[in-house]
Amino acid sequence: MASIASLHVYPVKSCRGIDLAEARLTAAGLEWDRRWMVVDGKDRFVTQREIAQLTSISTAIANGRLELSAAGHSTLVIDANSAGAMRRVRIWRDDCGGIDAGDEAAAWLASVLGGAFRLMRIDDQLPRLANPEYAGPRPQPVTFTDGYPVLLTSLESLAELNRRLPAPIPMNRFRPNIVIEGVAAHAEDAMTSFRFGGGIVLRGVKHCTRCVNTTTDQFDGRRDGGSEPLKTLRKYRYDKILRGVTFGQNCVLVEGVGEMLTVGAPVTVESHQV
Repeated sequence: MASIASLHVYPVKSCRGIDLAEARLTAAGLEWDRRWMVVDGKDRFVTQREIAQLTSISTAIANGRLELSAAGHSTLVIDANSAGAMRRVRIWRDDCGGIDAGDEAAAWLASVLGGAFRLMRIDDQLPRLANPEYAGPRPQPVTFTDGYPVLLTSLESLAELNRRLPAPIPMNRFRPNIVIEGVAAHAEDAMTSFRFGGGIVLRGVKHCTRCVNTTTDQFDGRRDGGSEPLKTLRKYRYDKILRGVTFGQNCVLVEGVGEMLTVGAPVTVESHQV
C-alpha cells in the first residue's frame, strides 16, 4: 500500500527546509511553507538560481517565530506575525503583497549573503493565486511557491533517476513537500487525485519543470560540474509542451484544509473527477 514517506516545508523560499513528522494543511498548502522570501533592491524575488548561498541558511519554527541561522552568524529571530511595511513584490510574473521583516533582518541577510536584500512575508490580505490555466477555475491561493501549493513526488521516482545517474543524489535537490512510497516510478505524473487518510485530497495539475536548483548541493551550494541531474533527466523526462525536464507533480487542494498529514499515513490514488 502506498503511504507518505516524508513531509517537508521551506519557510523561506530557497533556504534550507524542515523535515516534519506531521504537517497541517492550510488553504495555501502546508503550514509555514514558503511564507517568506528574499527580495533584491528592486523588490524582486531571488532564489538559489541566482544566489546559491541561500542554501547556507537554516530555518526553524519555534513558538510562533521564524529562526534563521548560518555558520559564523548569530541566529535571527522574527515573530511570524510581526507588523511591517507592506510592499509590492515581484515573483515570476506575479505582483503580490509582502510584509517587510525590517532592518534587522535586512542587515542579517547582508552579513550572510552580501549585498542589499530584504526579507518579506506573504500578505494574506492580498492573496496570490495559482495559474487557473492549470489549477482550474476555483481560486487557489498560494504563498511564495513557484506556482502551486503542494509539490509531490515519490521515492520510486528518485530511485529510477539514481539508477541512471553517474552518482546518486538525495531527494532534497527537488525540494518536495510530500514524498510518497509504494508506487511505481513516476506514478505521481498522473493527472489524478491523491487521498491521504480519510479527509485530505490533492489533485495533480501540472508536472513540475526543473531548473539549476536540482544541480545544487542543498548544504554547501556547490553546483554539479556535469549539470546533473538535468543532463540525465533530459534523456527520458523532457516535456515538449512544457519545454523542460520534469520531476514531481504540482498539486492543488480539493478538500482537507485544517487536517493533518502524517508520515506513514496511507495514500490512495483515485481517478480524476473533473
